[in-house]
Amino acid sequence: MIAILSGLVLGQIAGVPPIADSLILPFLMVMLFAAFTGIPLSRLRAAFGNRRVVGSSLLVNFIWSPLLAVALGAVFLRDHPALWVGLIMLMVTPCTDWYLIFTDIADGDVPLATSILPYNLVLQLILLPLYLYVFAGELVALPMELLIESVVLVLVVPLVVGGLARWALTRQKGTQWFKQHFLPKLSPLQIIFLSLAIGAMFASQGELILENPGLLALLAVPVLVFYAINLGIGFGVGQVLSFSYKEMVCFNNTILSRNSPTALAIAVVAFPNEPLIPLALVIGPLLELPLLGFIAQIHLAIRNREWWPFDPATVFSRD
Repeated sequence: MIAILSGLVLGQIAGVPPIADSLILPFLMVMLFAAFTGIPLSRLRAAFGNRRVVGSSLLVNFIWSPLLAVALGAVFLRDHPALWVGLIMLMVTPCTDWYLIFTDIADGDVPLATSILPYNLVLQLILLPLYLYVFAGELVALPMELLIESVVLVLVVPLVVGGLARWALTRQKGTQWFKQHFLPKLSPLQIIFLSLAIGAMFASQGELILENPGLLALLAVPVLVFYAINLGIGFGVGQVLSFSYKEMVCFNNTILSRNSPTALAIAVVAFPNEPLIPLALVIGPLLELPLLGFIAQIHLAIRNREWWPFDPATVFSRD
């Protein structure tokens, strides 16, 4: 909220909007570098140990959620195609970072959630251009070459640089030093540069926002509906497949959390003439973080009241 208000104020100063516009992508790339450096891609194979949770998560994230995003856009955003595309980009990119925090808060299976993370990253990298081509090609002008270039620039480059940094630091300093001294510095870096990017976004497009304040509020409705539907699906799948409490929490967070910073970075590059698309993605973390916090409390209430029927041995009180 501070980043948004600061950006709107600075955007009223002559000469600031074009400067802010040029800073959005660098800020996001630094944030994504920090996120990707902490991702252990070596755990990709480990996820196969729990195919019920992993398989269900991938089916929901990469088949069901894109279709749901298209349907919600058709219902709520038919007259606003740019916002519709922003909604699609938000819903087809599952989270690769902060869902681990909310899994831990609710006492879910964090190692299992971590093992799913590389799949989410790799699959969205491959499938995002395809989803946009199939679902959004008729809504806005879709420059495929620019879209692919943006995916390479925003995802592949930070991923490769982050992987090389992780390899070099662990080799030179050791894995223990990397985990204890370097990784703890990455989370604040992500938050700082995400805030700077959001501030720059609102500074560069402040006039457009002030002229259309109702558009972002309009987008909030399908986002809230998405979370309500997918949370219900999470509990339903968990019941049918007899997930333990920890597995259920992990599954719910993987299908609810979205990778809005990555989608925002790609939108900035791929749609320079459609400012409402990246603006639509700014609302993602503003709604998502409070919602995930509220859902974590729902999970804890279920655990504390022993309402989840499977694996009662996992139900206990945290200090």
